[in-house]
Amino acid sequence: MSMLTPPGMGGKYRIKGDTYPRMRRPRRRGRLVLALVGAIVALGLIGWGTIQLIDVFGGGGKAKAAAHQKDCPSPGASGAPQALPKPAQITVNVYNATPRAGLAKTVADELKKRGFAIGKVGNAPEAYDKKVPGNGILLGAPAAAGGPFSVLGAQLKGATPKTDTRNTPDIDLILGTTFADLNTPKDADTALAALAKPAPAPSGKC
Repeated sequence: MSMLTPPGMGGKYRIKGDTYPRMRRPRRRGRLVLALVGAIVALGLIGWGTIQLIDVFGGGGKAKAAAHQKDCPSPGASGAPQALPKPAQITVNVYNATPRAGLAKTVADELKKRGFAIGKVGNAPEAYDKKVPGNGILLGAPAAAGGPFSVLGAQLKGATPKTDTRNTPDIDLILGTTFADLNTPKDADTALAALAKPAPAPSGKC
């Protein structure tokens, strides 16, 4: 036994002078765990990529695109033009709720020149006399709340539409305390043209 050999050790641990005992290092389990996790992640990414390719080449992408186009109308799409009645089809009763004498007749004559049919002309009923703020009120049956109100309203900026229980097609124009004059024929025609245009579809992102 060599003097370099510790007591009690022999055999393969015997130190002979020209060789040394080889001690195996403990395995590092941490590296094995990390390698295993990395392999699982890589397999998952490969599987996900394969599914995406199958979806695209199998027509799934086309289906999603079609659904997107169905939900989002194209920017060029537009609704149907709004059908507006002609002024001659609208009978207007003109009432003056202001202290200015003769105002109802003046406005009625101008509306007649613009093609409207004129009904009653005079002072406003007691319920409205001197009690109408703003430029005026458009008063008529619920059926007049669409086209007739829009056509007459284009002649008078800021008029407030209201409905009552009448069943006749005529409309009351009650002139309010701040009324100065009707819109110019040019401005009225521009407003009517804008109302008659098709409404563009929303162009925002979906």
